[in-house]
Amino acid sequence: MPLFALGLNHHTAPLAIRERVSFQPERLLGALKDLTSVQVQEAAILSTCNRTELYFSTDTPEFAADWLARYHDLPLADMAPYLYTYPAHDAVRHVFRVASGLDSMVLGEPQILGQVKDAVRHAEEAGTLGTTLHQLFQRTFSVAKEVRSSTAIGANVVSMAAASVHLAERIFERMADQRVLFIGAGEMIELCAAHFAGTKPRRLTIANRTEARAQGLADRFGGDTLRLDLIGDVMAQYDVIVSCTAAPLPIIGLGMVERALKARRHRPMVMVDLAVPRDIEREIGDLDDVFLYTVDDLAQLVASGKETRQSAVVEAEVIIDERVRGFFSWLEGRDAVPVIRALREEAERVRQQELMRAAKRLAKGDDPQKVLEALSQGITNKLIHGPSRYLNQAEGDALAEAGRVVSTLFQLDRDDRH
Repeated sequence: MPLFALGLNHHTAPLAIRERVSFQPERLLGALKDLTSVQVQEAAILSTCNRTELYFSTDTPEFAADWLARYHDLPLADMAPYLYTYPAHDAVRHVFRVASGLDSMVLGEPQILGQVKDAVRHAEEAGTLGTTLHQLFQRTFSVAKEVRSSTAIGANVVSMAAASVHLAERIFERMADQRVLFIGAGEMIELCAAHFAGTKPRRLTIANRTEARAQGLADRFGGDTLRLDLIGDVMAQYDVIVSCTAAPLPIIGLGMVERALKARRHRPMVMVDLAVPRDIEREIGDLDDVFLYTVDDLAQLVASGKETRQSAVVEAEVIIDERVRGFFSWLEGRDAVPVIRALREEAERVRQQELMRAAKRLAKGDDPQKVLEALSQGITNKLIHGPSRYLNQAEGDALAEAGRVVSTLFQLDRDDRH
């Protein structure tokens, strides 16, 4: 079954499109089952802030784009200009590059590997990860580990979390005087909280739907917690707000921020929205006293460290190309499995047939030595009948090729046969 990758990412699509085709974690199982209910045999969905990608096997790859548009109730014409489709070798090479951090907004960033593993976990739970994709992703994890351990691709990586702190420091001279509110408690917020905690802000607060998770982060970084429904009431107290949740709609609206600015007497606020779809309404960025940054706004900042890691990219690409060849060698080997199985079944049929004939002769009292001789000759003659007929029927150039094939199959050129 042919293998494909289809999707869009920060290279091909703006945030306004990416957020419309992202998948909420709680909907992934249903989406995977829906995707594989008709024409797709195996599938996994990778959905992050920067990309939505389908990895799947099917005989009708055009079905995937139609499905993606239909699932998100989005006209295909609106999405099609931003889509890419990779078949076979290109699909495998793409997922190897993605997991290794070569296709990330921040070159070499490590978070993407964990996100790929999450995608695989969801596919396993949905029962949509067959033999081919299972093997593909196991090799993907191995490649990513090899690239990270044997090249400098991750050296001095500038993360989204570090970039968020840098943006805040552009506005506020001393982070030690500022109050920071984090909305969400996932991996990205945890990373951001760790970076901001290093600046020793005046106050650090975690607001999250799950109180226990928020409390765990607050305890770790010396902060406090806040109920999500109280954000609007206390927003004016915070100078920096960093949000990254899985909410399908914005949780911070224009009116909420306007009221906070009025209470702050229009002292500036830095807002960093790392969520896709957005947590913060885009119109908020038009307010004079708000510095609003999205994941796309961080691209220029993190690109400054890219040049230092370019030399490692060449090494990584060599590793990836070699591992792509290895995967397809495995895949081609699987194509031979039915033939090998049929060959073994035929050999077993011959063995059983000759064994039954020998058992009947022994039961009649025939000489055991002669029975064994006949048994071995019978098996040998039947097993070499096919190759002998193949050679006898070949003519001209085909005869020479037939001779090479048979010699290879039976290892007739070996020096150790005596």
